[in-house]
Amino acid sequence: MIPLQHFLFVGATLFSLGLFAVITRKNAIQILMGIELMINASILNMAAFGKYDKVDNTGQIFGLFIIVLAAAAVAVALVIIMNLYKRAKSIDPNQTNTLRG
Repeated sequence: MIPLQHFLFVGATLFSLGLFAVITRKNAIQILMGIELMINASILNMAAFGKYDKVDNTGQIFGLFIIVLAAAAVAVALVIIMNLYKRAKSIDPNQTNTLRG
């Protein structure tokens, strides 16, 4: 059986890589991918804690709830990025300084 610390280490590494991607990238889609990486790290931690919870399986339930919310957030973010590209002809967040039409 894999100990809990290994799951937590992988989750922390994924979260750190996602945070690094959000901080350093200038492309909106790459920033969105970094956010998704951080969300997946939290899902991994929820599933790891749920594996060791023998009574309620709340980790898996929270993980499933996070997956549903992340899918909705990605859909909304992609629509915003596509509209931003249609107006500004760029997906660089630093080049677009207004959201007015």
